This record gives sequence, structure tokens and C-alpha cells, in this order.
Amino acid sequence: MTMTRRTWLLVPVLAALAACANTSAPTSSATGTSATAPVAPAAPFAAAKPPKLIVFMVVDGLPIRQVLGYRDQLQPDGFKRFLDRGAWFANAYYGHGYTVTAAGHSIMLSGAYPQRSGIIGNEWRDPMTGAPQYNTADPRYQYIGNKTEPLAGTSPENYKVETVGDVLRTLQPGSKVIGISGKDRGAILPSGHKGTAYMYMGGSGQFASSTYYMDKHPAWVDAFNAARPADKFFGKTWAPMLPESAYARSVPDGQPWQANSGNGNKLPAVLGAGMDGPGPRFYGNILPSPFGDELTLNFARAAVEGEQLGADDQTDILSVSLSSHDYINHAFGPESRLSHDHFLHLDAYLQDWFKYLDAKVGKDNYIAVLTADHGFTDTPEWAKSQGRDAGRIVPAQAVGFVNAGLAKQFGEGRWVIGMSGTGFIFDEALIKTRGLKQDDVYEAAKQLVVQVDGVQAAFTRAQLAGTDTATPYLEQMRKSWYPGIAAPLQVIPKAGWMFGSRVMGTTHGSPYENDTHVPLLTWGPRWVGQGRIEQRVEIVDLAPTLSAILHVPAPKQAQGKLLPLPAK
Repeated sequence: MTMTRRTWLLVPVLAALAACANTSAPTSSATGTSATAPVAPAAPFAAAKPPKLIVFMVVDGLPIRQVLGYRDQLQPDGFKRFLDRGAWFANAYYGHGYTVTAAGHSIMLSGAYPQRSGIIGNEWRDPMTGAPQYNTADPRYQYIGNKTEPLAGTSPENYKVETVGDVLRTLQPGSKVIGISGKDRGAILPSGHKGTAYMYMGGSGQFASSTYYMDKHPAWVDAFNAARPADKFFGKTWAPMLPESAYARSVPDGQPWQANSGNGNKLPAVLGAGMDGPGPRFYGNILPSPFGDELTLNFARAAVEGEQLGADDQTDILSVSLSSHDYINHAFGPESRLSHDHFLHLDAYLQDWFKYLDAKVGKDNYIAVLTADHGFTDTPEWAKSQGRDAGRIVPAQAVGFVNAGLAKQFGEGRWVIGMSGTGFIFDEALIKTRGLKQDDVYEAAKQLVVQVDGVQAAFTRAQLAGTDTATPYLEQMRKSWYPGIAAPLQVIPKAGWMFGSRVMGTTHGSPYENDTHVPLLTWGPRWVGQGRIEQRVEIVDLAPTLSAILHVPAPKQAQGKLLPLPAK
């Protein structure tokens, strides 16, 4: 990322190009590539010179209901910068059905659903062989200066689409695109193919890139890691931000369904308690605490300084995905006081972050955008205590039930070999050996799995490849399904239910409101205006809109349209 910048000669040509991709562009089922990539004038943004820096932020696992539910307790210039002085969308949704971290991060800056990008989930299994796959795994590359575990995320090789940053750097190679996250997928996917990703190493407390991007770190990264900033949190206390009475709207600590591991499930909590000193277990426990976000933002500051982001007139993109909220919600539930309090800590961190950016980059020189990769489902045990229908579907039991039924119909055998993402994969060799048609077996399995307690619906490969738009949830699952990668039978739990064998914590991954309704908040008076927008939008609309602001074409596979931002 030390390439010399060149004069911006292309802007007059590109200013008339759109950022609005055609949602009905024909798609190849083999490659996911569209046959056409039409563009149209980006009139709302043509007059404004692009910003020097786009600060793109993701709060992993943050539902919009938490942002608005705690609005009265926010700092003056954290989330309130967006809500009071920016333009934000009260009804922003994901349109795909399997709402998990990698899928969400793949959508934001590409504008393409998994049906085009191939990033159907965090991990999956090859539907023909059952071999495990990971969304950003690439064994050709290794983490720099850190151990690389099997299937670790090291490159965007599996990502079949381009991003806003890829388009920008193709046309303006001097622009810089940096992605930072506590998770590999949270850094790699928003960085696209031509940016540079840095991810937190839970074994060392460092941030590292991989050899896909470079052979060795730049000096500023080495200096950051050499200072051992993660060690500074050893022995630090996570204490509530507010008096006890301020948390009456959330569920108290120490509930039996809250995971009691890592830093425990009660505040105050001391990081590193019972340990002799910083080590891999301590470094791993930083992420499920507010200090994971603090550390990530500290590295983001180092990136701004080290890369001189926003220092000239060629726009840079800095993507910062903050992972801690997701870990906390998984362990304790979005209804918990621990989640509530973490959100308030994050709000204070954002206020400091914006203060820094205003001083370093200039408040009139950058756009800030904040969204989430998915929402969250309430912990089933909590939901049941409130009189709601909720529960857990144990995958092994569901698979066993379906296999027993298939054995009665087709003969003995392990027909379903397990779950992949939110679907079932089959012993394809067995189906062939018995002389059966694949689609007949899939359909029979569908009829069985919908009888499992907690299952709402299931869709076969034939349905997912079809054109039916009337069946509830089918279109959402179609947007999550990529042929040859995704399982041939996709299964949806009922609202409030989830797949999982654990008896504590909660998750996400459904097509329902709790998991699909997320924040979409923008700030940058010169470009986005101010106000609350009620019109329903989708997160795929973000990439075309940012492209228009940058005066570049939208990514080729983008399925969204320009966001209806208020007049400036």
C-alpha cells in the first residue's frame, strides 16, 4: 500500500456514471456473473467532489432495536452523531435468509447477495464430498508473524464479486483501501480483492495481515505490535457505565442460559482474573469484552497515521468491523445487561473516534457510515419466560429423524450426512448407487424435516433454482443459495428457534425481523444530508450509493439501487 498516487484524470469521465446496478441482470448459474452491468447517471452526487476518506464501520451483531432502545443513554457525539446530525434509515434490512457474519460482510460493499458472491455463510461443507470449507480460507497464504490454523481466513479467493474499493483502486490505483477487524472475515471481505486486510490474532494479541497482501508488514504495523497494546488490558475491569437503575430495561447478569466462560457472566469482570499474565487465553478473552473494540479502534488510528489515509484528494476507504458485540450477544443474548452495557461502552469509543477523525482528517473531509452484518435472536430460554414460542433444534437429532424416515422409503443408509450452513447435505454416492434421482431424495427429506419441532419450512434445490416468488421465505433463501456450494436442501427454523446443540447463549441466521433489521447510519453533511428516512431499503443499496458519491461505477454484480438520502 505504498503506491505513488496519480492525478485524478478519470473523474470528469466517471462523474456521469451510475452507481445503480440492475437487480434483474441475468446471472450465470455456474459463475454467478451477470451478463450485463448497466449504469445510469448518478445525478444526486455528481456536483459534490468526493470525500477524502470513507470511514466504513460495522458493529458485528447489532440489531437496530438496540440502537433505538438505548438512545436516551447515548453520548452526545457517538451514535448520536448519526441519529441527530446525519442521515439514517429506520427500515434497513438484509434481503437474504441465512444472516451470518461472512454473508453480511460480503454484501455491504459489493451490493451482491450470496447467490452471486458465493459467500453463503461463515463455513460450509462441500455438498458432494462433505469436506469442510471456510469463507476466506486459502491454504496458499499464511498470517505474517503468527500461526496460521487450518481453514484460517487468509484471502478473498472464494469471493466471486468485486467491491466498491476494488472498482476505486482499478480506476485510481493510488487510493488506499484498508480493512480492519477482530475477525478475519470482517477484515478480508470488505477489503475486497485489491485492498489490504488486518485481523486480530487471538493467540498473540497482535494485528496481522497475510501473505496474500504482502510479504512483510509496514513499519507502522510492526511498531504497533511491538508496543504490545493488548497487554495493557490485563487486569483491567469491565465495570458498568451507568448506575444499576439505568439497566432496568435489560435482563440481569448471571442467568442460567448465559455462558459462564471466558470473562464470566457478571459485571464487574476483571480481564485475566486467575491468570499469571498475558497469554493466548487472555488475548482470546479480550474480544468478548468492550476492550476488543477499544483495541481495534486503536489499530485503526495507527492505520490512519501510518497510511496517511485521507491526506490528499484521492479518496481512501477505511473499513473497521468491530467484533465484540457479536461475541457478547452470542454468550449472553441481546436482551442482557452485559450487551446493553457493552453498547454504551462502544458508544463512548465512537465519540472519541470521531473526535480523532475530525482533528486528523477534518470533519468536512470524510463520510462515516455504520451498519451491522446481521441482527440477533433473543435467547430462547429468555423468550420462553416471556411467553413466546422459542427453542433449540439439535442438528444431530433432526438429521437422525430424517435419516430414519428416508431409510423406510429408500432402504437402509446414512442418506443425510450432516448440516452445511442452514441446510442438509446428502450421501450423493449412495443416491447414485441405489439408482435414485437426487431431487426425489431431496423432496422426501423436505417432507420429513418440516415435521421436526421448531422447523418452519424447507426448500429443495429445484425450488431454489426456480422462479416462484409467492412462497414465504423462498426468495430470501434463494438469495443465500449458490449452486454447487450451498446445500441442496435449505431448512428454516421457526421465529425464535435456532439450530444448535449448546444449552446456553443464542445466535442469528434466520430471515426474520430480529436478524435482518439492522442500523444503516450515515454522516457527512456535504454528501448525505440529514434526517430520519422511513422508506424501506436494503443493505445492498449501500454499495451503489457509495460508488455514486465516489463518481465511479457500481460493482458489476451489485443488486441494489441508490439510497433515498435527504436533500442536502
